[in-house]
Amino acid sequence: MPPLSRHADLSAATAANDAGRSKLADLLQRDDIWRGGSHATSAHVLPTGHAALDAAIGGWPRGALTELLADQQGIGEVSLLLPALAALSQQQRWVAFVAPPHIPYAPALAAAGIDLARFLWLRPDSSADTLWAMEQSLRSGVCGAVLGWPVRVDHRALRRLQLAAETGDALAVLYRPRRAAADASPAALRLELTSASGGLRIQALKRRGGWNTAPLLIAR
Repeated sequence: MPPLSRHADLSAATAANDAGRSKLADLLQRDDIWRGGSHATSAHVLPTGHAALDAAIGGWPRGALTELLADQQGIGEVSLLLPALAALSQQQRWVAFVAPPHIPYAPALAAAGIDLARFLWLRPDSSADTLWAMEQSLRSGVCGAVLGWPVRVDHRALRRLQLAAETGDALAVLYRPRRAAADASPAALRLELTSASGGLRIQALKRRGGWNTAPLLIAR
């Protein structure tokens, strides 16, 4: 092969490799790409307000579904989210609780920094209505966070909630029993919550950009 031809082939190969590396770099910046060993860094997250939890999961994913799996109530499963909810309400975005098992205690929410003028408490009559209310709230674009406690939810409903969160750029949080960990889910983040001496034990079962991490304890 003439030297000029070899030079042209080498230049073309170098250009192709550079283009490939550029495409790979762009791909690795996507929020829906998982990378083993470390969580993805993304500006599209909300700080949790807990340094150890932020280090473990990177923050609450906006525009995505989060599942909190717990078999007990009153162990800190709602308090865990209060710093992020307060920040959203101060940004003039609504915070919605859909079918919570107990009446939200307004003084505690206000003490945590949540603007009660931006707080919604919805009480649907059925699990289907709960999922519908969540989906509509997420799609609205005015809700920064929507927390829901449906009695039943299937994979199709989970997918609809994920898409609704993407559409409204909102934090969607679904409370489910721990046995749901065995089910497939499109959620970007799945955390198992259990009560522990002195605090809340958190095990990340699924997170963007990596595999599950060692359990951590958030003091109450």
